[in-house]
Amino acid sequence: MKRIIVLAGITFILGACNKFGDINVDTNLPSQASNTQLIANSELYLPVLQESPQGEYNAQYLSETQYPNLSLYNQVSASFYGIYQGPLMNLETVITSKQLDAKEGPIPNQLAVAKILKAYYFWHITDRWGDVPYSESLKGAEKFTPVYDSQESIYNALFSMLDEADKSIVAGSISNDVLYNGNMDHWKKLGNTIRLLMALRISKANATKGRDEFNKAIAAGIMTSNTSNLVFKHLAEAANESYWYDQITDQNRKWWALSELLVNKMKPVNDPRLPIYGDKNTGGQYVGLPFGALDGLSTTAFSLLGAEQRKQDASVYLVTYAQALFAQAEAAKLGWIGGGDAAAEGFYKQAIEQSLRQWNKNDTTGYGVMMASPGMAYSAATGYEQIGNQRWIHLFMHGFEAWAEWRRTGFPTFVKPQGRDVPNRQGYPPDEVFNNATNYTDAVSRQFGGAGDGLYGKVWWNK
Repeated sequence: MKRIIVLAGITFILGACNKFGDINVDTNLPSQASNTQLIANSELYLPVLQESPQGEYNAQYLSETQYPNLSLYNQVSASFYGIYQGPLMNLETVITSKQLDAKEGPIPNQLAVAKILKAYYFWHITDRWGDVPYSESLKGAEKFTPVYDSQESIYNALFSMLDEADKSIVAGSISNDVLYNGNMDHWKKLGNTIRLLMALRISKANATKGRDEFNKAIAAGIMTSNTSNLVFKHLAEAANESYWYDQITDQNRKWWALSELLVNKMKPVNDPRLPIYGDKNTGGQYVGLPFGALDGLSTTAFSLLGAEQRKQDASVYLVTYAQALFAQAEAAKLGWIGGGDAAAEGFYKQAIEQSLRQWNKNDTTGYGVMMASPGMAYSAATGYEQIGNQRWIHLFMHGFEAWAEWRRTGFPTFVKPQGRDVPNRQGYPPDEVFNNATNYTDAVSRQFGGAGDGLYGKVWWNK
């Protein structure tokens, strides 16, 4: 996707004024973005959180068919600068603005949407890198070298932010919303569903806090159908097309096949999502490529990424109703909500059904056959594993989110490409060593001690 990111405060000098006024000003092309336009521009960045080959490799969804490199976990560092400088800066401008325009919708709702998106972006960042700049970030020239806040404190701040957003929403829609067309009921459910998923993420680090936040989110109102899903819908045009369309269709790169792990979990149970996820090989079969393989590579012998995934106007699924159902299934198993294994089984079945509906235009053909296959019926003895495996299948192509869930639960069992362990985090941007040396060094030492800034130090909730 080719994106134009609006940076708040940038203006263009179009010409000098005279006694007739500024005749060079185009009233249809404003020189400064409004607050809801800044929100909209921040929304345009969302696909970047999902459309990443490294995310797919960390979650072991895709294997490299020709040039194995990133799937061997050779890349340590990744940059978070673009997220701070683009969407987060725009959202912070909205949140701190003293000139919000009620003509663009109720001001409390503009602020609520900005806070929900800010929380979502920061959740993504901290789960990938660990401790990151938060409290002193986004201050421009006031603070070029922000401290790295602990991940625990960031989580607590985000829980509070999402609570504030939920409680501040009033009747009325906002303008320029490319995700929900200003529908605040969907935004409310999204914010609370993010809070629910964040709460489960800390189930091992702080179970009491996690349980409390989980139940607060349910009480406030989470997603109850796929209509509230956070979905970014690409357009059939070059400026807003899918990353995978650009890479595979436009540039004819047949570099990605479904992993053997994924196909081996879907094919034996006749999973109706498999034809949506990948194509048959030239022999008319679904065949997965062993993850991290160096030999026997081919662009014809294995199932390449599916036609639906590489459409120009493909949808990007970010936060979904099925995720909320899987979370409730696990919460019931944990005893965070009532019902025990009976409730867990109900949520598990609903989650799989809603996943099929999401991926296949509300069609559940094949659901009964799949659920009757060996290993699909819920069992109390294997409930955690079943929930984890099916959540992973559902999160296909949302690699960073699936990778985070794997780090938390250990499901499914990933392979070690060429004997290398799957990373636990991503390394900080190399420029931080020079741009923010003291705070960078403190963060690395505080979290990882002598292990340094590498792939295998563990973030707070994963220790």
